[in-house]
Amino acid sequence: MNAGTSLSALLRRTLRIVLLALVALGAVGAGFVLWRPLTMAAPACMAGRWHGCFGTFNGVLLMTLVALPPAALVGWALAHRRRAAGAASPWRTSLAEVGMVHGTVPFLWMTMMPGGADPDTVPARVSLVPLRDLVTMGPLGVAGNLLIFAALGFFAPMRWAALASVPRVLALGAGCSALVETAQYVLRLDRVSSVDDVLVNATGAALAALASRRWWRGPARTPSDGRAGPAYARAG
Repeated sequence: MNAGTSLSALLRRTLRIVLLALVALGAVGAGFVLWRPLTMAAPACMAGRWHGCFGTFNGVLLMTLVALPPAALVGWALAHRRRAAGAASPWRTSLAEVGMVHGTVPFLWMTMMPGGADPDTVPARVSLVPLRDLVTMGPLGVAGNLLIFAALGFFAPMRWAALASVPRVLALGAGCSALVETAQYVLRLDRVSSVDDVLVNATGAALAALASRRWWRGPARTPSDGRAGPAYARAG
């Protein structure tokens, strides 16, 4: 019995070390990938050339990282205010709200940037054939589309019990993406409004919801009279 317990503890410790090592490698890899774009955008921002901060992908990425401390401060203030008011789960609710905004707005901003040098002068383009544009997106394009509503899919079920379901998050991601594609078409941003973008964006939101499932899928509540109550959240 003691040998089995020791082996189980050793396996848990080993798994924890492996996970920490993977997180560290991921952080180093992300820093290596982001270092050059951030250093390219920083001089323009420091010189007050705001187009370099908010008019380029590199600049928006830099501003997203710069905004992390203020976002954390806002989350802390919201949590303390809710805690003082006696609200349930103040920290999780505040983290979900700040995470949704901070993780979604920058990607939406980049998505709504003009795709060419002369927006509003080229005819709006639409692609309604599913899976046709996936080949031309490339790995970077697919990854970017998966991330657009990933924060929304990750945090929305934690914030609202009505969205605590993978199909509902999938529908939310598809609806938001359809609005973005429609806006690109109406504003003539020299981008292709594609059904594949909607599919990939919605898939990214659903995958993110699956990643946060352990935090929003709660056990069934039991009322004071002893009868089983409805579940807080049902998965998919």
